[in-house]
Amino acid sequence: QVQLVESGGGLVQSGGSLRLSCAASGSIFSISAMGWYRQAPGKQRDLVADITSDGRTDYLDSVKGRFTISRDNAKNTVYLQMNSLKPEDTAVYYCNVVGCSGGFCSRNYWGQGTQVTVSS
Repeated sequence: QVQLVESGGGLVQSGGSLRLSCAASGSIFSISAMGWYRQAPGKQRDLVADITSDGRTDYLDSVKGRFTISRDNAKNTVYLQMNSLKPEDTAVYYCNVVGCSGGFCSRNYWGQGTQVTVSS
């Protein structure tokens, strides 16, 4: 069984910062991509940022220059440093991990979601 445990969400004023963490545990190995998605009420879930096993990153245009994704492969953990937060960043943020488990690879796993609220 694979578990993703997220932490770091909360309420912050516009211009503030938050750091999200997501640790994968259980029977998962050979993790390839790790990423963060977000979903605001009434909207679709969008990719915010992801990072490959060799450190290549990709970002949603609206967060470029403000958010930084990183990972610690030894700890199977992915981070999202969010600076200069704006009210439009308010959403539930979900961690996503792609890896191998139970004899299958390229399996997607999701965290439970953490609320990020940015007040104006």
